[in-house]
Amino acid sequence: MDTEAQHPERDRSSRPSDSEETPSDSGGPEGRSRFALVSRISAHVPGGRITLALFLCLLFPLLLGTFVLRPFQIPSGSMEQALRIGDRVLVNKLAYRFGAVPQRGDIVVFDGTGYFGHADYIKRVVGVGGDHVVCCDDEGRIQVNGRPVDESGFLYPGDSPSSVPFDVVVPAGRLFLLGDHRSDSSDSRAHLGSPGGGMIPVGEVIGRADWIVWPSAHATRLDRSGAYARVPAPGRAGAHG
Repeated sequence: MDTEAQHPERDRSSRPSDSEETPSDSGGPEGRSRFALVSRISAHVPGGRITLALFLCLLFPLLLGTFVLRPFQIPSGSMEQALRIGDRVLVNKLAYRFGAVPQRGDIVVFDGTGYFGHADYIKRVVGVGGDHVVCCDDEGRIQVNGRPVDESGFLYPGDSPSSVPFDVVVPAGRLFLLGDHRSDSSDSRAHLGSPGGGMIPVGEVIGRADWIVWPSAHATRLDRSGAYARVPAPGRAGAHG
């Protein structure tokens, strides 16, 4: 019985030495394999890892600008005072992905080719698909679905909501867009007789302008205006009043 009891002791004494050898055997290959892929790639690139690092540094902002954020420089005064000529904004290209859609009050950048002209534009969303947009009521205000909208919080000082009368219903999947500086903005009002009636397809929207990043003294986040918060959904009672 004593002899049998000693066998486990010998077995246990041999196991630590086995377990101690395992990390030392695998530690080297594990460390070497950590950068094996980088080493294989850099071996085929002129300049090796330095060139590869520079390439990745250039690739990252390219991917960021293609899929996430895009800088946009304000070319005119059509969105003053919120956006001034020369301001640089960051456009959130993911804002309307994954089922989200532009909302009234958003400032968006869109491709106006075939609708406004052969360029990208930045305007404020005033009407979305199904909206009945009219200018103006007895007090000179724009109405959306029968609800007057107080735009004084962002209109350029001295501007009226519009000197051009209009009465439109925005087709599904399109947007009615106006500049904040109404007297200096070529927007949906100016293209009512053009193809599409001045309404931009949602698919042409590049993204939502979320931040002014330059000049630093003017840097700020661009929040959605709450002026349209009380506008009823299209088709509700009073929408065409």
